[in-house]
Amino acid sequence: MESAPRVKAVQSAERAAAVKSAARAAAVKNAKRAEDAKSASADNAVDRVLVISVDGLNPRAITRLGRSGTPAFHRLMRQGSWTFNARTAREQTRTLPNHTGMLTGRRINDRAGGHGVTFNKDRGTTVHRAAGRYVASAFDVVHDRGGKTALYSAKPKFRFFQRSYNRDGRADKVGKNHGRAKIDTVRITGNNSYLVRRLNAELRTRPATFTFLHISLPDAAGHRHGFMGRRYLAAVKRTDTLLGSVLATVAGQPSLRRDMLVVLTADHGGNGASHNDPARLQNYRVPFMALGPGVPAGRDLYAINPSFRNPGSSRPGYRGRQPIRNGDVANLVTDVLDLPLVPGSEFNRPRRLNVFSR
Repeated sequence: MESAPRVKAVQSAERAAAVKSAARAAAVKNAKRAEDAKSASADNAVDRVLVISVDGLNPRAITRLGRSGTPAFHRLMRQGSWTFNARTAREQTRTLPNHTGMLTGRRINDRAGGHGVTFNKDRGTTVHRAAGRYVASAFDVVHDRGGKTALYSAKPKFRFFQRSYNRDGRADKVGKNHGRAKIDTVRITGNNSYLVRRLNAELRTRPATFTFLHISLPDAAGHRHGFMGRRYLAAVKRTDTLLGSVLATVAGQPSLRRDMLVVLTADHGGNGASHNDPARLQNYRVPFMALGPGVPAGRDLYAINPSFRNPGSSRPGYRGRQPIRNGDVANLVTDVLDLPLVPGSEFNRPRRLNVFSR
């Protein structure tokens, strides 16, 4: 049996260890609060978000073309924060599945809580039917709280999202009823130049709270002539011109320059004849870029997001520390607009992805 002095000494040491542990926990908690407050103060200026998805953009094309060939992409790199090593959904590197992930913040596999969109053609169905339940999107969260939403796309199959979130949108049960149609403005045309002209005109006159722009030029050229070939690179250059016009519109409107965050990513990359193999680096590696008030210039997004893991050339699953993914877009949008998480979402939950100064 231990002596009373020894028992007291052990108890005293345990109390001291507990105090130190509590102090460390409090310090970590206070540091997290300070970090959250700093991030919140940085995104307080953001009242609008423009997400640009460049279909089939292999980030190597930007590097190969250089600053002279892609001045707008390089402006994002120079004036904003970015990485060329973000990831698609693990399951597939195709258009509709990954765009559904961007809008809903979910993986693809419906048996693991995903959105269930495994097909890449508009079958006349909806996201909700694919999942077997209603799948909320960033459009829902913004619209149901009184914000305006817009979708601009260069592919007819994006009618799939219009059908899912307008015709079959869920009833608005948050405060004032804003209706079932979650996307206020829908522009779908195969003419990318016309599409961007319409976007620029509406940004100048009636910008939405959340706008999603889809540009299809690189993907179309890749399928016709091969990804990373001469004609594909020419399509990336034309995309850069369109991007430059959008950035000029934002910079030219004082209100947008003060309060709009621009985010750019891609649904997949591509190399050679296809992008369908999800196990190929050139297919699952995509860019993720941000520009706007409070976004530090020329920063690596992994450097300012230590809770995310730079995956190198690997293709991580959904367990453990995650890479930055294109599917992080949905809850980045809701976060910077100070809105709730997208219901049922997985990516960027809790919302740790930070594009602002640290």
